[in-house]
Amino acid sequence: MGVWDLLLVGLVILLGLYGVLLPAVPGSLLVWAAVMWWALKDPQPVAWWVLVGATVLMFVSQGVRWALPPRRLRASGATHRMLAYAGAGSTLGFVLLPVLGAIPGFLAGIYLAERLRLGRHAEAVAALRTAMRAGGSSVLVELFTCQLIAAAWVGAVLGA
Repeated sequence: MGVWDLLLVGLVILLGLYGVLLPAVPGSLLVWAAVMWWALKDPQPVAWWVLVGATVLMFVSQGVRWALPPRRLRASGATHRMLAYAGAGSTLGFVLLPVLGAIPGFLAGIYLAERLRLGRHAEAVAALRTAMRAGGSSVLVELFTCQLIAAAWVGAVLGA
């Protein structure tokens, strides 16, 4: 697979990661489809194992999300800015403290956005709890799954 194809797959994965934070974009499906496209274009054992792992992770993620409350972030007062902070915090946490840092990074991103908006610690913590109860946990599960898949893809591409 050529460099341009890999860049295109990477861009679709990034679009999928961004799409997880937007309500109408099927972000996890885009990430999975990009990995499937890569595996079909570059039929090596590592590509197929990444695709199988991505598929299993997606099914587990969907099962966990089904058990969580439905996404009603807009009704709870979540803004695009808050979701951007949460996504940036999760990505930064994922990189700084590999894998497990995504969860506290996501929470810190929401807290920071709400602290800047509301100005007080107690109100920001209350807004964080409200956001997580209103579907933030579902977004976190989906984003974390997509980040794991993206990291596996990057590892497979760089390792080959």
